[in-house]
Amino acid sequence: MKKITLSAAAIVTTSILVAAGASAHVSANPAVGVANVSQEITLQIGHGCGIPNVVPETNTDTNSLTVDIPAGVTSVRAVSSTDFPSLTVTKNGSGAVTSITWAKVPGTELAADTNFYKLTLRAKLPNLPFTKVYFKAHQVCKAPGKTAEWIGTPTENVGEEPAAEVTVLPVKAPGWNKYTVPVAVADLSVFFKDAQIVWKGSAAYSANAVIAEQIKSEAGVTALTALTANDEIFVKW
Repeated sequence: MKKITLSAAAIVTTSILVAAGASAHVSANPAVGVANVSQEITLQIGHGCGIPNVVPETNTDTNSLTVDIPAGVTSVRAVSSTDFPSLTVTKNGSGAVTSITWAKVPGTELAADTNFYKLTLRAKLPNLPFTKVYFKAHQVCKAPGKTAEWIGTPTENVGEEPAAEVTVLPVKAPGWNKYTVPVAVADLSVFFKDAQIVWKGSAAYSANAVIAEQIKSEAGVTALTALTANDEIFVKW
């Protein structure tokens, strides 16, 4: 691993751990988490279920939300909600939580779709850094038969409304960190936005424009553009 001397200006980076903003679909906040660490994940419900063939577009208030717990996500605990006081936790034969449903008391739904809702659970993300986990959600609304399925992922239910996703980051410490990447990573910016520099052999990557220019001009250093499964890398945070 070659050494590139970094100026003070070059090491100013922006953290990826920024809370996600309000979204029109069911989204996760924060949208990033740490591998093998218990943390709170909040599902944000941007709107109710659409009523078809109504102009202008009209939605009806959310009555309940069921979230499927992805494989590998453990130590799941639901957080009670005052907006959705009825709480149902479903487990499999081994006692692992497979889904959580938050529901309103019948008759307490709003007359119009005006509220932004947040529903929270606490869970440990899988020990698979540099991957993503997807929380599929099933939304039921006030109008009879009105539902919205947020279940699309890159490999399942392609073309459906997107599931809430959480990017799994590795445990990191200030300075240099050594990792073995478990899966291929095509877009390094997803996981290394706040890294000063990433090394694999004599190839390097940085999201910082100043450092990226230094990499280009450094003799014997090539640009690192992607990672394959089982690559060994060194990352300076």
